Amino acid sequence: MATKKTSGQNTIDVALIGGGIMSATLGALLKLLEPTWTIKVFERLDAVAQESSNPWNNAGTGHAALCELNYTPEKADGTVEIAKAVAINEQFEVSREFWHHLLTGGHLPEPARFISHTPHMTFVRGAANVDYLKRRFTALSAHPLFSELEFTDDPAVIAQWAPLLVLDRDGDEAVAATRATSGTDVDFGALTTQLFDFLTAHDVELNLQHEVNKLKKRKDGTWDVTVKDVSWNATQGPRTVNARFVFVGAGGGALPLLQKAGIKEAKGYGGFPISGEFLRTDNPELVAQHQAKVYGKADVGSPPMSVPHLDTRVVDGKTYLMFGPYAGFSPKYLKKGSLLDLFTSLRTHNIGSMLGAGLKNIDLTQYLIGQLVASPEAKFTALQAFMPTAHPKDWEKITAGQRVQVIKKDPKKGGVLEFGTEVIAAADGSIAGLLGASPGASTAVPAMIDVLERCFPQQFATWRPALGAMIPSLGQAAWEATELDALSATAGPSEEAVGAR
Repeated sequence: MATKKTSGQNTIDVALIGGGIMSATLGALLKLLEPTWTIKVFERLDAVAQESSNPWNNAGTGHAALCELNYTPEKADGTVEIAKAVAINEQFEVSREFWHHLLTGGHLPEPARFISHTPHMTFVRGAANVDYLKRRFTALSAHPLFSELEFTDDPAVIAQWAPLLVLDRDGDEAVAATRATSGTDVDFGALTTQLFDFLTAHDVELNLQHEVNKLKKRKDGTWDVTVKDVSWNATQGPRTVNARFVFVGAGGGALPLLQKAGIKEAKGYGGFPISGEFLRTDNPELVAQHQAKVYGKADVGSPPMSVPHLDTRVVDGKTYLMFGPYAGFSPKYLKKGSLLDLFTSLRTHNIGSMLGAGLKNIDLTQYLIGQLVASPEAKFTALQAFMPTAHPKDWEKITAGQRVQVIKKDPKKGGVLEFGTEVIAAADGSIAGLLGASPGASTAVPAMIDVLERCFPQQFATWRPALGAMIPSLGQAAWEATELDALSATAGPSEEAVGAR
């Protein structure tokens, strides 16, 4: 993106599309780096953080690869690959450092409103899985980022860590667990709301119930953003806002908008939507016996977001337990989207990608069909595999948010299904968007720094000192970073969850 230049008198500097954690994070970074820039946000719903950022639409895990087995695959020779786990851990550290900076600067209220210490555990059953988890532990714990990781195959120790996992379990069953006490539970909905409170207090215009339905690039490189007020009492039709830079942080709705923008970088991309459900309880007796996020091993063919986990969740100051997710299918790209989303995203340039990915992921299709036809009793059995004493009377079903897995063109396979998040940016840096799902919100800060570096290359060099002050580990391996100004010396647990490792 070029520095400020020509365009109409009413041209703004930045248009953020979507009221989720990504737009909120990018807005906060830009407001701190360039406080005079004009920023407008457009969200089609009547509040921010209502889709994937809503606390009940995601697992709330501060993804640091402490417990997620899909980040540590087993190679053909039996060794466990930890490179992705290291990268995810470093990315979450970047996010935590930025949140810490906002807290110490008085830009966010107390951290207890959005983050809390919750140990991260992995729990497996069966001799083969126990053997794998031990090898995973050996590989990870040798790395400085994971040196605190603990391993046990003793049910008595597991009972001390998370008693509901072994209560009334068959004593002959081989089990094992790892634990990292520095794990976190994050209410990304609360965090998103607080970030937007900071932005609106610093002259950022937040337009709720405003849907963007057209993006058109002008000859001068700026973008005309056509916005419609969709409130029930709207008094005017669509209007156009001209912006020097556009970021599409609309979750599952990002792909259709990038397609409407017509940028060549979005060609070949498709999206496969996956819905989900969780079981939830607020039974005080159960909640008191389980303080951890416990991830298991995914079924063959299941997507990473479907890895079963029994979690402590803290939302609006109240603690719950949540188990799932149970995967399903809906053609919607957003929870409050249209049943036509998947079909209207098809283009001549991405049909090959979509078909290629489908043919290469038959096991995923079979898994989803199995989940769709599974009875409530069969689904509850999955919880009882984690918690043998679970009883249906204590649990209620809730619907999670939609996730859209990235499908991208591949010269050999036609198309491949990508797990994770991916930034798509135009070559001239005038527009960018974020596609994908987990680890998603946990890596919002490094993802948005990537947007800044790719879309504002001239300014980024001058921003580096300020970014380095906000995020000490930038440019370093996280374990070499200078210790944060430790709130941890004087703060309570929730502050430590943000600022200390």
